[in-house]
Amino acid sequence: MTRTAPSGTETGGRRVVVVGATGNVGTSVVQALSGSPGIASVLGIARRVPDWRPEGTEWVAADVDPGGPELAPHFAGADAVVHLAWKFQPTHDPATTWRTNVLGSIRVFDAAAEAGVPALVYASSVGAYSPGPKDQLVDEDWPTHGWPQAAYCREKAYLERYLDAYEQRHGAMRVVRMRPGFQFKRESASQQLRIFAGRLLPAHLVRPSLVPAFPDLPGLTFQALHTDDAATAYREAVVRPVRGAFNLAADPSLDAARLARILEARPLRVPLPPVRAALSAAWRLRLVPASPDLFDAVLHLPLLDSSRARSELDWQPRYTAVEAVQEFLDGLRTDAGMDTAPLAPHRARQAA
Repeated sequence: MTRTAPSGTETGGRRVVVVGATGNVGTSVVQALSGSPGIASVLGIARRVPDWRPEGTEWVAADVDPGGPELAPHFAGADAVVHLAWKFQPTHDPATTWRTNVLGSIRVFDAAAEAGVPALVYASSVGAYSPGPKDQLVDEDWPTHGWPQAAYCREKAYLERYLDAYEQRHGAMRVVRMRPGFQFKRESASQQLRIFAGRLLPAHLVRPSLVPAFPDLPGLTFQALHTDDAATAYREAVVRPVRGAFNLAADPSLDAARLARILEARPLRVPLPPVRAALSAAWRLRLVPASPDLFDAVLHLPLLDSSRARSELDWQPRYTAVEAVQEFLDGLRTDAGMDTAPLAPHRARQAA
């Protein structure tokens, strides 16, 4: 199906295309845009069209992978393209994720330029950043070379370099790169458990009072935010005349002590090598889908200064990082989800 989007200037508001609209971030971005002042309509693009139908949103089934259908016709007349599509697995086959995440993203970028779209908003990540400090915050000028051993970080860092050159070639286009910390919401819990822990960790056991201790590992300090808060920043990046990169994170930073309190557990200092070795063995045996290299990256990621988003996007998170994680844990316990393929609850997938 080929669809030409009407121009926002003809309808009294912006026409926005969201690529990868049915996952954790995509569903929140679609909701933030739908019915928002200044947004005339939203076209959601996903591999599988959902039954979920927010007001003012239409859907198209399309794949960003090389060899897929042309994307430019879907972008024609759009005022902004928001690119969120990303594949986290299979981690044992980085060539497959590279094909979707890097080559597929380049297809989206090039199609947006071909269609003459005025604004491109791309979901980069804290994972694009080079290793950094845990005792101070870094701004958007921190190097974006990633953690080279982790495929996810390599892919995000490569696309940062690609966009550097892309912006030189397409100077009239407004390019925005969002670099959020870890994003959680209740409805994404089942998906995130499948992506990172697989079947090794029973969801019903991840609850306060059932976890006696939480490992206190060197470097285990990271940032998080509620996915809906990230989505409001994406919406503001669509409607405001901004360019460049924006860090997104909520307070407070999360370390072993805070995570232990959330779980009503006690922090237990453990040496890193045996934990890393156990995770590596489980990954090699395909007991967990998340690679040990991604675990290493988390321990080395810098902490983000979100001042630019707060000032230029007038962005203020409604949820603390602790509240975002608590929502996620509640979603695990209740098997929360949404009526989209990526966010289908665990029970729904078992019944399918």
